[in-house]
Amino acid sequence: MLTPPITLDLKTVHLTDEQFYQLCITNPDLRIERNSEGGLILMPPVGGNSGNRELELGGELYLWNRETQLGKVFSSSTIFKLPGGGDRSPDAAWVELSRWQALTPEQRQKFPPIAPDFVLEVRSPSDSLEMLQTKMQEYLDSGVRLGWLFNPQDQQVEIYRVGEAKEIRSLPTELSGEAVLPGFILRVARFED
Repeated sequence: MLTPPITLDLKTVHLTDEQFYQLCITNPDLRIERNSEGGLILMPPVGGNSGNRELELGGELYLWNRETQLGKVFSSSTIFKLPGGGDRSPDAAWVELSRWQALTPEQRQKFPPIAPDFVLEVRSPSDSLEMLQTKMQEYLDSGVRLGWLFNPQDQQVEIYRVGEAKEIRSLPTELSGEAVLPGFILRVARFED
């Protein structure tokens, strides 16, 4: 049995953005996020299957962007300071180039204060689906335009778009980056154990 993420309720302790940044930098072996209510989320490392899925799906995004040069692609190690108040680390993310270039060098160096245009999350065995669905809604509320939540346990992908109900597709399927990632097509087979 894998350990689920732990959320520490810090309503009585208010970490500044700099204190949160220093907490993360001082503890590089911990995977830490902060939700929009200020709770710290301590996440266990993922296993081999989950790590492989994250990299393969994110790798497809990287290859598309390498060809188009339309933005910047980020790994799961990147924490974004979302306008909605959370500090989140998607499994893969993409920011349109002009939006990225509008940030100062210092903002790019630390936790970028920007919502990605696109996020990708892969549910690991230790993740609850409800927790990830809440995270996806937090992304949308912060300005993310398109998100894909892959759920290997149920062989599904949930598609999140601004102003629309989420769409659930069974695998295998073909996903389009739509207007957010023009020309990006991802063919997803069923996940193997």
